[in-house]
Formats: sequence, structure tokens, C-alpha cells
Amino acid sequence: MGIGDAHAPGATPLDPDEVHGLIPGDIRHQAELNQWEQANVMEGSTWALRFRGRDFLSEGFVRELHRRMFGNTWRWAGTFRTTGKNIGVDAAQVSIQLRELLENTRYWIEHRTFPLDEIASRFHHRLVVIHPFPNGNGRHARLMTDVLLLRNGAAVFGWGSAISKLRAMPVIATSRHCVRRMPVITGCSSVSCAVSIHCRN
Repeated sequence: MGIGDAHAPGATPLDPDEVHGLIPGDIRHQAELNQWEQANVMEGSTWALRFRGRDFLSEGFVRELHRRMFGNTWRWAGTFRTTGKNIGVDAAQVSIQLRELLENTRYWIEHRTFPLDEIASRFHHRLVVIHPFPNGNGRHARLMTDVLLLRNGAAVFGWGSAISKLRAMPVIATSRHCVRRMPVITGCSSVSCAVSIHCRN
């Protein structure tokens, strides 16, 4: 299975220009890429959860987090996509819709429009739907949501089956006993349901 293969489990297909953005030159297979990315994502996770700046709900933080998570892997890390994908808004709308999401989320938190876990669920769902980057959007959206919850004094979600992957990241892993149910969003009432539909990369 090659890099950027449309049949790679859970992967957003990459166009040829995006594949050429791969930094390590000796990677030939998806398994090697996954291992390399995982190490990079752990670095980004550590940075995010140590971040002490006030405005994590900003375009700058969203982009910087993606760069920290994938900047050792892809030259385009932290850069909004310019091509269409099998999921996501039109590329020309990414910045506009992301800004709207961030503004809405700040308002929801400040005015307690919804319970915090519902705010986090809505935020995660919409960020995945926007799909700002060429790849890595699922992992990025989960970590952004973890930051949102932690900065507001709550435990992170368990993310269903993804918890096995998070066990390799002690800084963001959570106990199975801390897995919380999420409110209904487009027919989903649990973390595993939301992840199975919306988190495919």
C-alpha cells in the first residue's frame, strides 16, 4: 500500500502535490509513515497541553497546532488545504468557516450557551466537517477538543476506539472510567458513534 493510497484505513487521500510534501525521504509505505507521524503527533500533543497562551481559540493556534503535530512529516503542515477532499467545505471557505466556528465557540463558553461537553462535541464535529488541512484533520480536531476541555477544567473525552492509540501519549490519555457520553449530534449519542462517522483520519 503506497503513501496517499485512497484505500489506506482512515486516511484522507492526498493529491500528488501533497505527497511530494513529505519531508523524510526514506519512507515508502503507509505503515512507515504512520509510525513517523505518531512520533510527530506526540510532540505536538506535548506542546499543546503545555501551551499557556490565552487565546487557543484562534486561527493562529489552530494552524500552529497542526504544524507542531505534522511539521516534521509534511512541508504543508499548518497550511490550509487548497484542494477538494472527500469530506470538508469548499477550500475557499475554510478560513471563513473556521473563523466563524472559533467565534461561536468563544461565545458559547463565555455565555454558557450549552453544557461544556456539548460545546466540545459541537466544536469537534464542526472542525472535522470544515476539514481545514490536507490531512491529519481527525487527530488535530481531537487534540483541539482536548485542549478546549482541559482549559475549561474538564476531563478529555475517551474518543472510543481511539483510546488504544492515546495510551502511547500519557500527556493526553485518560482512564477508561473517564469516558463520557456526548450529546446527540446528527443522530449520534456516544463518543464511539461520533468517532466512527466523523473521525476517519
